[in-house]
Amino acid sequence: MEGVIDAPMRKRLTGIGGYTRCVTEFVRVTDVLLPERVFHRLCPELLADGCTPSGTPVYVQLLGSDAHALAINAVRAVQLGAPGIDLNFGCPAKTVNNSMGGSILLREPARVAQLVQAVRDAVPGNIPVTAKIRLGYDNSEALEDIVDGVQAAGATELAIHARTKFDGYKPPAYWDRVREVMNTQRQINTIINGEIWTVADGVAAMQRSQCKHIMLGRGALSSPDLAHRINNNDHDAKPVAWEVLVDEVLDQFICSDQNSPRHIGNRTKQWLAYLKRTYPQAMQLFQRIRTFHDAKDIEAAFAAHKRDDLN
Repeated sequence: MEGVIDAPMRKRLTGIGGYTRCVTEFVRVTDVLLPERVFHRLCPELLADGCTPSGTPVYVQLLGSDAHALAINAVRAVQLGAPGIDLNFGCPAKTVNNSMGGSILLREPARVAQLVQAVRDAVPGNIPVTAKIRLGYDNSEALEDIVDGVQAAGATELAIHARTKFDGYKPPAYWDRVREVMNTQRQINTIINGEIWTVADGVAAMQRSQCKHIMLGRGALSSPDLAHRINNNDHDAKPVAWEVLVDEVLDQFICSDQNSPRHIGNRTKQWLAYLKRTYPQAMQLFQRIRTFHDAKDIEAAFAAHKRDDLN
């Protein structure tokens, strides 16, 4: 969730509750050891015992294809205080894949295993090493080999987004395909991800995949209290009211979006694009700020939205 689930958003979501762990936006690893400032920029929680203010651990997520570089950067992240390392083999973005990062690596199950093994061997044994994959690149024929390789390499957990790279984010997610590779011989803890928007979706995803845990991405942004409701198995509870949430959106803009003068408003617009799935009012607010890139104009649009659209 590059560009939107940053530290202020992680603080906001975990403060609501329902999460046992977060991962950072991906840290792009090429062939060099990154300076400490890169890790602190993407994971300021490293300065607070690697946790959000509510105490939720934040793993540093690395994305790359150079085994040595991934290993030495994982070590640096741990030395800086990361409670765990997450490896991204799921990103479907063309720019990432064209640089041999993310889901393109799923075409080579042995290489995925090699990268996991390099990181696992490099960091202390008490530090979890997790991975995220998709069903495959253009099909899911190699899924079983990928899962076997990740487990053999010593990963602690494996999150599976139940679509291929070519599926992108187009519904449906193929939760049943994950179930096909679950068996008693596999000891790795497996987490299901993809197309989970409601409590009912969460229950169905776990049942159909046979995974015991859920990973939320877009669903968390679309309904910020979704994890809390899923955790409580509360099918009847309605999402938090927009009249309450709109102040959180404004606060997120103030805390996060204004920190990038060249891109003021972009992260808020991206979040609103997700929120409109649950809240029609989010589209009203989006239309008000759509063309603005000045902080004062955007804050005035928020005020106008609350004054005119919500009364």
